[in-house]
Amino acid sequence: MRKYSIIIPLYNRPDEIRELLESLTKQTYTNFEVLVIEDGSKNDAKEIVASFADRLEVRYFFKENSGQGFTRNFGFEHATGDYFIIFDSDCIIPTHYLAAVEKDLNAYGYDLYGGPDAASPDFNQVQKAISYAMTSPFSTGGIRGKKKTLGGKFHPRSFNMGLSRKVYEKVGGFIITRMGEDIEFSIRIIRAGFQSGLIPDAYVYHKRRSTFGQFFKQLHFFGRARINISRFFPEELKLVHWFPALFFLFCCSLVLWLVVQLLTGWPLFTLACWILLLYVGLIFLHATVQTHSIWIGLLSIRAVFTQLTGYGIGFLTEGWRKWFKS
Repeated sequence: MRKYSIIIPLYNRPDEIRELLESLTKQTYTNFEVLVIEDGSKNDAKEIVASFADRLEVRYFFKENSGQGFTRNFGFEHATGDYFIIFDSDCIIPTHYLAAVEKDLNAYGYDLYGGPDAASPDFNQVQKAISYAMTSPFSTGGIRGKKKTLGGKFHPRSFNMGLSRKVYEKVGGFIITRMGEDIEFSIRIIRAGFQSGLIPDAYVYHKRRSTFGQFFKQLHFFGRARINISRFFPEELKLVHWFPALFFLFCCSLVLWLVVQLLTGWPLFTLACWILLLYVGLIFLHATVQTHSIWIGLLSIRAVFTQLTGYGIGFLTEGWRKWFKS
């Protein structure tokens, strides 16, 4: 039986860590430790973590702020397990999670793995709509949680990611602390010859952000991160990553098509609107079927548009800095 070291960076989110630790007390596989590393928080969770000491093998650390990537490195240095697992603090872990990981590691021998995210039945309607956007085939979320990314191997994301001790000993930890640090880390591990895979049953309930404004800011950061990754691995910037930016530019161009239609009579604006309406209809129908809720289906339209515009604007602004200001 492997011993797992669960590493959780934390920054000013004491309420989130309580829910995460509570979910870990219910794991059916129990050979694990938990390391909570406070990354220079002003609102710390020391007392909350201490309240779980009788139910979990848990250790609490406080360090100066250095960002989530380097905070995970701190956790690697202090971990005692055979396998390291990284969670974001806004995750809730199903009871079968570690058992599912142990089963698939025994079957496939992954050195690096990732798991999907899902919407808990307890999530509110906005959170469920956001979760849909992040996993939908009608958004870039559709490439998450697949066996392979388009054009390459599966790159685990740090909200739900595991690696063996031998990976850390050979490759080291994160070399950047923000803006795509997890994808850069995954690519580096795979290029070192280690095997990566998805464990479908090792999903987490990822709360993400609870408002569309917060979600926009998060996706804007993700768009910037994709460009940042290309600074290290230019060939990893693929056509699919341009989709949100192209979608944003398409929406912005509607005014131009309207002017052209008014001046020339060519029905470009009408055609563009029909394309957009078809896309909206597909999102609504699919989300409604997936969530069994018409209201969440409607909210999912806004969530997908927020995702694509946030990511697209972040992608374009960081791309401008890279290609024209560097």
